[in-house]
Amino acid sequence: MLFLIVEHYRDGDPLPVYRRFREQGRLAPEGLQYVASWVTEDLRRCYQVMECADRALLDAWMARWADLVEFEVIPVVTSAAAAAAVTDGRPGSAPGPP
Repeated sequence: MLFLIVEHYRDGDPLPVYRRFREQGRLAPEGLQYVASWVTEDLRRCYQVMECADRALLDAWMARWADLVEFEVIPVVTSAAAAAAVTDGRPGSAPGPP
């Protein structure tokens, strides 16, 4: 499963986050994979894509950072998977054109 994680740095301060990352690494449990990330120009938020088969791994990772970061978690699929869901008519997919 893919997850878009929106990280809001507490008090808008990225320094403690980057300090911990530099000293301890990503702190991701085995089975949780980092895919990519982007940081806003003001350095107050990070948008990160993570992948895992078990949501509990993501929760364990977030717990390790919860003192420095507030998280939003959005389950996502790739554009290709979304297109396949729509064209295959799978449950939960968008209806076809009128």
